[in-house]
Amino acid sequence: MLLDVARQSIGWGLRTGRPLAVDPDAYPAEIAEPRASFVTLRRAGELRGCLGGLVVRRPLVVDVAHSAFGAAFRDHRFPPVQPREFDALEICISILSPLEPLSAPDEQALLAAIRPGVDGLVVRERARQGTFLPAVWDNLPEPSVFWRELKRKAGLPLDAWSSRWVIFRYTVESLP
Repeated sequence: MLLDVARQSIGWGLRTGRPLAVDPDAYPAEIAEPRASFVTLRRAGELRGCLGGLVVRRPLVVDVAHSAFGAAFRDHRFPPVQPREFDALEICISILSPLEPLSAPDEQALLAAIRPGVDGLVVRERARQGTFLPAVWDNLPEPSVFWRELKRKAGLPLDAWSSRWVIFRYTVESLP
């Protein structure tokens, strides 16, 4: 159902410029509960868009509709999806667990605490923030490289450690 909602939201966006309006009461309770999600789009195996949120703000089915629309039309790394691309889009939904604070006194302790292939990570310092979904481990399987690239994404110094950084981990349920 969530994959259908994501595809419908992209199609609706192509026609109207807005995400699909979803009534959570029309869906089973397990997808109407508040959860955070990301939607990743691929075309011919290549990334075409990815957007979502880390904070629980609305029912999962509504969040997926908004995340799918955002991945298709608001990911600043890509031009908006065009109608000719619609049928070729591969959609993956990541349903996030609650964020778990991850405290470590230094980078070595952090690298020892993270679980490659399992954990998504968030790093924040004031207005700067970056996250990598657990799927990023497929391309960056070495923890030190994963961490370095996450710092780069967040605009943080690559060769430093700061006690001001706030770090979280999370897991995901992926569809499909």
